[in-house]
Amino acid sequence: MTTIGIVEDDRLLNEALARMLEKKGYQPLRAYTLEEGMKLIRQKPELIILDINLPDGEGTRICKAAREYSRIPVLFLTARDEEEDMLRAFDLGADDYLVKPFSMAVLLKHVEAVLRRTQGEREVFLYRGLTIDPERKQVAREGEEIRLTPREYALLDLLARNRGRVLTKTMILEQVWDNQGAFVEENTVNVTLNRLKKKIEPDPENPVYIRNVFGLGYTFGD
Repeated sequence: MTTIGIVEDDRLLNEALARMLEKKGYQPLRAYTLEEGMKLIRQKPELIILDINLPDGEGTRICKAAREYSRIPVLFLTARDEEEDMLRAFDLGADDYLVKPFSMAVLLKHVEAVLRRTQGEREVFLYRGLTIDPERKQVAREGEEIRLTPREYALLDLLARNRGRVLTKTMILEQVWDNQGAFVEENTVNVTLNRLKKKIEPDPENPVYIRNVFGLGYTFGD
């Protein structure tokens, strides 16, 4: 599910935006202040809807941080319609700009347009708080980066791309170890998987990401 951060101090508008996004199949993450917005960035939403005027500072700081943190696209909401403010927002890396008041239908079209542009540039896999960024070869859980070895990353990437499918040890050896697979013992798969689980699973004894399908192999997700 696509996550969208909302940083808006008007609580009624914040709630209305969240309800509208939920109805359209998005998962909203809500914040009301500059400080809360900075923390929201760590959850790596696919888009941030951001008010410039916040009670404890300017939302432009969140925009700058979002671009530096992981290039999260930003859609500004603001009562300011001066050209200087718009140009400044785009200079900071804003992807779009919408002046209040606006209709929810218009906002939704702006959201869809930004997501089409940005998701086309970089496809990020997200499942139950686990994020896999193929472009950067980075993995994070709930916004916290997890350091993996190249082999562990390749194994996780293979399983995630085949979510719901059972992969046998032979298939994993052939695709993760390539032409070396014939010379690698099957136990190597078990060892690497166990190391990977310890790093990404909240509770390795009760995994939510990588599951062992007895007698067949391994699968990712439900």
